[in-house]
Amino acid sequence: MTDFVSTWNTESFLTYPVGPLGLIAMPGTETMGEKVNSWLKKWRDHAEESSDGDMRTTPGMEREDFLIKVDCPRFGNGEGKGLIKESIRGYDLFILIDPGAYNKTYKMYGMDIPLSPDDHFANLRRIIAATSGKAKRITVIMPMLYEGRQHRRSSRESLDCAIMLQDLERMGVSNIITFDAHDPRVQNAIPTMGFESFMPSYQVFKALLKREKTLRIDKDHMMIVSPDEGAIDRNIFYASVLGLDMGMFYKRRDYTRIVNGRNPIVAHEYMGNTVEGKDVFVADDIISSGESVIELAKELKKRKANRIFAAATFALFTNGLEEYDKAYREGVIDRVISTNLTYRNPEIAEREWFIEADMSKYISFIIATLNHDRSLSRLLNPYDRIHGLLTRYEREQQEAGIRLV
Repeated sequence: MTDFVSTWNTESFLTYPVGPLGLIAMPGTETMGEKVNSWLKKWRDHAEESSDGDMRTTPGMEREDFLIKVDCPRFGNGEGKGLIKESIRGYDLFILIDPGAYNKTYKMYGMDIPLSPDDHFANLRRIIAATSGKAKRITVIMPMLYEGRQHRRSSRESLDCAIMLQDLERMGVSNIITFDAHDPRVQNAIPTMGFESFMPSYQVFKALLKREKTLRIDKDHMMIVSPDEGAIDRNIFYASVLGLDMGMFYKRRDYTRIVNGRNPIVAHEYMGNTVEGKDVFVADDIISSGESVIELAKELKKRKANRIFAAATFALFTNGLEEYDKAYREGVIDRVISTNLTYRNPEIAEREWFIEADMSKYISFIIATLNHDRSLSRLLNPYDRIHGLLTRYEREQQEAGIRLV
């Protein structure tokens, strides 16, 4: 249990919680829900071992697990309802939802219909409605923010993300937890409600260092490159904490056309120091089709970059994996690192070029911290943890006598 003690202050579980902890894993998040539940049980058991008294006398601690059984059945015409199959009266309820879980389906007039983001959000509203105001507090954990890319108005168009947040506020939700919000300023739509956008920077870089043992993380051998101006903040963070130089691409778009809902990219223009002979780390929030990442990697290769590591919080690959398989075979991209915060094609786990950053432990940190009404500031800032990770990485390289590239 020393790992738990060093990573997170398990004494949090020794304090009195806001209410009995309940975790609802909405359809599409069952696997993540089981992992988070497993971590919560481990910390609960460890806290009990560390306590003089019986932790199971604390409300909610006597449960075999923290998962609350729910269902969202559908009628034959596609209409649905939400069911909570056990009592949640007085509970501090955490609802985990993935609007991108397109693997879940329902029957409508005999046809298998995949759940769209709209369907997932409708199910969330149904489950909140099913609580009937009996939960003490409701926190929605929505790693990929529903309609997060429709966050601002540039013409006569809807403001879907803001409307969603206000809808949840009206239904009695107290907190929204998300990851790498496309534009966290959308929280301005709910100024009196809790809203936190966490960055998976530590988990992503940890996953990379676990797989790649020959990196030389210094200004002479590695560089951070932002794929566009929108991703500059997260890349500045990596450059600052790792002590590396940073360059940036900006995208020239054709604003006379719209393809797949957006203006197509005409060219990538680069600004910054030379990348020649250096490993390059590129971080963004979403890999959608992934075409722009491959184009960016090709531009870096033209400038004689060495290895290229692309990181994204959400890797969707809406156009399939074939182009990335080809790019890997041709040496254009070495690794793609992403989280398990949203559903992905299971085939991606078999790809040599893909590295997964598991976020279940981090989510359980957040839940336990909120349930015991403690500050989230330590979890929001991974600066010290990344520095500690680098120190361990360099020590392991020296002890193993690894030949650095």
